Amino acid sequence: MSRISRLLGATLPLTVVALAVAPAAAQTAPVDTTATDAAAPAEDGDIVVNGSYARSLAAGIETKRRAAYGVDSINSTDIGKFPTQNVAEALQLVPGVAITRPRGEGLYVSVRGLGPQFQNTQLNGRSIALNDLIENGGANGRQFRFEMLPAEFTSSIDVVKTPTADMSEGALGGNIDVKTFRPLEVGNKTTINMRGTYTTQTKDVRPNITVLTSAKNRDGTFGVLAGAQYWGKTVRNDRFMNFGWLLDRYTGPNAGSIPAGLYSPTRTRPTVETEDRKRVSGIVSAQWQPTPELQTTIDLMATRLDVAYDEFGLDIYPDDSGVTIGGIKTTSQLQPGYTVVGDTITKATINNARFMASREYSLNRHDLITAGLKQTWNPDRWHVTANVNWSSAHSFHPDYKTGTVRSRAYFYGPLTYDASGGYQHMPTFTTPIDVTNPANYKLYQFNIAPKDSKDWDFYSRLDVGHDFDGILSKLQAGGEYHWRKRDYFRRDYLIDTATNQPLTNLGAGAYQQLPYDNFLSGVSGDAFRNWLVPVTDAYVGSFFTPAIAASPLSLGDRRSAFVVTEKIAAGYVRADYRFDAGQIPVSGNVGARYVHTDQVASGTLTSGSTFTPVSYPKTFNNVLPSFNLRADLTSKLVGRLAASRVLTRPNVTDTAPRITVSTDAPTASGGNPQLVPFLATQFDGSMEWYFAPSGLLSGAVFYKAMDDYITQSNTQIDIPGRGTVRLSSSVNGGNAKVYGAEAAYSQVFTFLPAPFDGFGVQGSYTHTEVKADYTAGSRTIKDQLIGLSKNSFNLVGFYDKGPLSARLSYVWRDKYLSSTGSTVQAPTYVAAFGSLDGQLSVRAAENLTLSLEGINIAGAHQDTYNDNSLRFGEINYYGRTILFGIRAEF
Repeated sequence: MSRISRLLGATLPLTVVALAVAPAAAQTAPVDTTATDAAAPAEDGDIVVNGSYARSLAAGIETKRRAAYGVDSINSTDIGKFPTQNVAEALQLVPGVAITRPRGEGLYVSVRGLGPQFQNTQLNGRSIALNDLIENGGANGRQFRFEMLPAEFTSSIDVVKTPTADMSEGALGGNIDVKTFRPLEVGNKTTINMRGTYTTQTKDVRPNITVLTSAKNRDGTFGVLAGAQYWGKTVRNDRFMNFGWLLDRYTGPNAGSIPAGLYSPTRTRPTVETEDRKRVSGIVSAQWQPTPELQTTIDLMATRLDVAYDEFGLDIYPDDSGVTIGGIKTTSQLQPGYTVVGDTITKATINNARFMASREYSLNRHDLITAGLKQTWNPDRWHVTANVNWSSAHSFHPDYKTGTVRSRAYFYGPLTYDASGGYQHMPTFTTPIDVTNPANYKLYQFNIAPKDSKDWDFYSRLDVGHDFDGILSKLQAGGEYHWRKRDYFRRDYLIDTATNQPLTNLGAGAYQQLPYDNFLSGVSGDAFRNWLVPVTDAYVGSFFTPAIAASPLSLGDRRSAFVVTEKIAAGYVRADYRFDAGQIPVSGNVGARYVHTDQVASGTLTSGSTFTPVSYPKTFNNVLPSFNLRADLTSKLVGRLAASRVLTRPNVTDTAPRITVSTDAPTASGGNPQLVPFLATQFDGSMEWYFAPSGLLSGAVFYKAMDDYITQSNTQIDIPGRGTVRLSSSVNGGNAKVYGAEAAYSQVFTFLPAPFDGFGVQGSYTHTEVKADYTAGSRTIKDQLIGLSKNSFNLVGFYDKGPLSARLSYVWRDKYLSSTGSTVQAPTYVAAFGSLDGQLSVRAAENLTLSLEGINIAGAHQDTYNDNSLRFGEINYYGRTILFGIRAEF
């Protein structure tokens, strides 16, 4: 699923996507200076390489060499020269890092096999509010959406894998710190970056323009940096969806009376998803440094991302439990003559399957505002840092009345399917009823679901440290207070006023044929390539009356809403040490962090027709020790050892007292306020060989023993008006162990004669294993965790010399578990996926660069399957993306 970093089209020699590390003072630890103090000086003399990419790679290697703890970094060589248009996509070149890429855009980050919720993301060393996925109500609460941060505002990103006691807790995977530009670092400079983004699926070009300017006074004591960006993109993703395979669906006497132990497909949807994305962002940073010891920094950033989502689908329910029509309940029935391979029904005819023309539209707005103040004071050997930050994330629908609009029409008919080709092919679906004829359809329940997710985050901390001579080189202590609140609201208008009436009653303006004639044209099989779809405006105009808009909240609406607050107080002590073990310089740090968490999860419980507000307070106390050691074994060989205790709090939605019932299936999801955090003890060891000024070969091994791993529980409950549904909620289910190894190599071939000395290569490989035994419902899951790929690698070849810069990149990750399934539903896997990307830039003049970039050049599809290659899942194709642009610097 990983796709290589989008090497920012107009940012020429763009930065290093290296195994570099940023200076320790810029890490999550605000006053940490050990990284540069503890290292032996380089013995290789001056680093002489050509091209800004190559220079940045060499500088990054040297910085990694000096790091006091395990960290990898991506750096920008100049203002606005980050290597990709998306921050998440740059990170996938870091060893052990993988990303999720819904509809072809990098969004969430995983580290060493642990999913997005296990990472702690900060902005300039401070916590930040989190935007939610509101398109279909898939709120989580711990996963940072990297699309909210413009890459052009980013100076570097650090991924800390072996934390120290002063770093904010929250990561079982990695502490990710995104740093933006500051004026005293940039100086006097202005850049204008103009690009066009073309996607082959939409055949549309959208503009992208970024302006950044920085200025400081003559004596370098005061500076201001400001920037603005407009970014647009259109997306089309052809998607064949399957919502799972069910066990024993047709064993009943009215369903087919087939033998037990067989799996059959549930709801399936060929669909075209489109997005019109617009992002407007601004940044301001001001610094005042009247003396070398005293510095004040103010950081402001705001982003608004609007995504107009429009989906054209045909839902097919071969397992329909029935809709009552004229007093008769229609139920699907498997017919004799089906084909079984192992425990999978690969071919069958099913009577009374439901076919539903579906249109889903929503305008989703994501606002993020963050304001931070940092004060440092470093008199003599003292180091004092104060930090405070406030941020707000708001994800909602600007037109409250039209949240997510689901317009649907249906008919019942026989379905014959053939899935014998496996998951990489669409199955063949046939029915004698014409799916493009509006006369065959009846109106179905109309649904509008407004959602409003607000997240506030207040962060403050104080750090005090003192340098010493001798074995104890520094002693540091500090405290931190963190307040966070998530307020989530959702309601569902379920409108039945015209259900079962002919679709044609709404008139010809209420439906249209699928407006695309090449659905998944490169994929074999035929699960329908043309179908009828509703027109959203006609449905809204006919059904969503002022009276319905003013109707009171239903019990289901009240059950879906929640508020969760967290108050976190933390204190730490960290001691840095330095000594010689014979001829070997040894340095590192040891410390402990104490964290007190007060959590209150509030919501509404219902019983019959009554509802009761409830609140569940819970308190956690955790001690998190840490240890880091580095040894300069030779002038070119560095060894590291690390150990720490780490935690990740449960997803906010998992702790909320809520129940959200599906409008399409007899299922529901709920929260559990009694959850306790994930905890893990982790160990790390690495060796780094700096064999040349621009060369690095490194290897690392890691081990994480996880406590209180959270998994899924399934319960059958009765919901008034819906009957019996399967409720999925979270429970602390047991222990898991994650362990593996990483290897990385990078080098600029400076030893070659000109002009070949501009060539270089970098790459990494990660192997991860897991030992786990837990349940999802009554299903046993062994040696698997959600989001964990056993193998992943990246490889980049580049040429960077003179006016020419070119790169070709390939990123690949192995299959991984994406859903554990349940008692009756098979687990889901995302199949192995790789992406080939390329970039070319030419410096046309001293301050002018032209660029061209291609993403997913090979046109790869992204597939899923359900526990067996014969059980088809999803096929996603979002095409290729071409970026072209010009960058000017003044």
